[in-house]
Amino acid sequence: MSVCNRGVVRGVARRRRILPVSVAGAVLSTIAGHAAAQAEGTVALPTITVKDKAPSLPGDYAPTFAGGQVARGAEYGVLGKQTNLDMPFTVTSYTSRLIEQQQARTLADVIANDPAVRSAFGFGNFSQEFVVRGFPLEGDDISLNGLYGIVPRQLVMTEALERVDVFRGANSFVGGVPPSSSGVGGGIDLRLKRADDKPLTRITLDGTASGEVGTHVDVGRRFGDRDQFGIRVNSAAHGGETSIDGEHRRDAITSVSLDYRGEKLRVYGDFVYQREKITDGRSVVYVRGNAIPAVPSATYNYTQAWNYSTLEDTLAMVRAEYDFLPGWTAYASAGVHHDSERGQYESPTYVSPTETSGYRLGVPYKADGLAGEAGVRGAFATGPVTHRLSAGVSISHLNTYSAYDMSGTFPTSLYDTVQVPQPAALFSGGNLNDPGLTSTTLMRSAAIADTLGFLNDRVLFTLGARYQKLHVADYDYTGASTSVYDQSATTPVFGLVVKPWRSVSFYLNRTEALSQGGQAPSTARNANQMLAPYRARQVEAGVKYDAERYGASLAVYQINQPSAYVDPATEIYGTNGDQRHRGVEVSMFGEPIKGVRLIAGGTLIDATLRGTAGGADDGNRPIGVPRYMFTFTGEWDVPALTGFTLMGRATYTSKQYLDVANQLSIAPWTRIDIGARYRRKVFGHETELRAMVLNVANHAYWSSTLGGYLTQGAPRTAMFSLSTDF
Repeated sequence: MSVCNRGVVRGVARRRRILPVSVAGAVLSTIAGHAAAQAEGTVALPTITVKDKAPSLPGDYAPTFAGGQVARGAEYGVLGKQTNLDMPFTVTSYTSRLIEQQQARTLADVIANDPAVRSAFGFGNFSQEFVVRGFPLEGDDISLNGLYGIVPRQLVMTEALERVDVFRGANSFVGGVPPSSSGVGGGIDLRLKRADDKPLTRITLDGTASGEVGTHVDVGRRFGDRDQFGIRVNSAAHGGETSIDGEHRRDAITSVSLDYRGEKLRVYGDFVYQREKITDGRSVVYVRGNAIPAVPSATYNYTQAWNYSTLEDTLAMVRAEYDFLPGWTAYASAGVHHDSERGQYESPTYVSPTETSGYRLGVPYKADGLAGEAGVRGAFATGPVTHRLSAGVSISHLNTYSAYDMSGTFPTSLYDTVQVPQPAALFSGGNLNDPGLTSTTLMRSAAIADTLGFLNDRVLFTLGARYQKLHVADYDYTGASTSVYDQSATTPVFGLVVKPWRSVSFYLNRTEALSQGGQAPSTARNANQMLAPYRARQVEAGVKYDAERYGASLAVYQINQPSAYVDPATEIYGTNGDQRHRGVEVSMFGEPIKGVRLIAGGTLIDATLRGTAGGADDGNRPIGVPRYMFTFTGEWDVPALTGFTLMGRATYTSKQYLDVANQLSIAPWTRIDIGARYRRKVFGHETELRAMVLNVANHAYWSSTLGGYLTQGAPRTAMFSLSTDF
């Protein structure tokens, strides 16, 4: 079914005309046949079959390219569900089929297929962060069903996910400002599974060669005389030693999705509970010397055995959509999230081969998030011009609670690590048993847009704006207020799509990303002054191709992100410089040849620092931004063996700098993954056996310098799974 309601007014009218004519024709034919039969002495009546294609429901997921791994459309925030060809933006939507076939356990495993995105660990812990078009995207700023602040902020399990939509480019208009104001280069939106029309009962057993084992049960049913009620339940648990020496992980997730699908009203309710524990986890490495450390062996664990993190997330959300007029839909949704974390963290600090130190940091952390949105979307025509109007409001509110205690330093090593007893605390802040409020974030916005269609929708022009109000209050560990940020801004969007052929569209956009402005330090002449929100301005142009079985895209863009510092001449803190990213992206997905599927592409990023303090770093590359990234994922259905598929993936990332002076850098790296799967019926049940090996060469490499620290790539990991449908 189509994922776009464009021209719905004309389409509805056309169907209303065709259906009565079809029915009338069928009835007249039946009467004539009956009269002829009576003349011949027979009275048998022929069977009448009347068919009419049902319109796409707003809650339906977009169809996919052949192979079912990448979708041909996505949810574009306030603009709603759209085909990619009709949108002046770049989105790649990965499906649950890809997640299953590649045995992707976390969000980073899914994003590994994207040629424009790389992942890394967070600051001192095991959270996953992402780099989109060279800009960081924190876990706090990933959205779920379009809402910010309700996603597990460190690690996201994949068993409950139907789609992972990767939006490339500045997107403050589409989704609003996220809580942590990251995501200048793009965003990630997660979509939960819902009950399909076909009943599903799937049991999966999985594990790794290192000793992890797990199960996953996925059940979906529809009920009612018109299948209007649906339920989808996913429950999974895993545990055991990872391929890193001594590191253990345990996780579990349960999700329940309910929905009502009426003629005009649709209601969705979702509940997700997720918990994880990482023991003796290998974290990041800080560098304080004048050289990058040699990479330890791929499986070596250089952290302390008492290094651990426990994560527990509970979230619930509800959404309703109502078609109050032909072509017009009103919607509203709300979600809540509670996050509870506790851990003892140790990340080595490397100075030289003979000088490496560590320290213990204990952090209890809690967060309560609340988010909601409401709006209306509709289609109408004014003469030869069609309109798709979208208007909505959104809100996200996040309270965080934290405390800490920290030890002194102790000597350690990246290559011959001596285990030490958990050291006592020398410094502390807050109540470790009952952490106090440390920040409050409130983001409110209102958006409106109109997409005008000309020449039978071959030319589409999108014009819109979003008014956004940012309120952030920070508190010290005694509960005293340290800063309050209260600013607002309006971000416009302009987009143009030209479709000279049915399967090709050229597009252009000018949009912005908005983030919280900085606060002048006490040493500046304008001490404590709050700057206006930073506006990252983007211009992008490209072309998309959609042949239904496969598709491709090409994009060129420029993003300018302001940067602030104290001017050494005036001693005034202000937005005196910027970080400019110019890039070219090419992607391909689908099945161009029967039995051969591809998800492939490459990215070139020319990133430059400009207007730095005293011009010292002008022209240098920003930290953690590779110049080249390539990803090639291919699958081949072996003709001689029905149901047997071979898979391979190659990932390349060029060197990255660890410092703005560009004196320290990590080497380029290439990772090769291979896999195979076999599908057939066993005792009448569809069964699939999968095997995959990540980093098949067990290559040891630093994968990222994001944040000014080093993340080491994972070692060789052999995975298997067996799924059966009952």
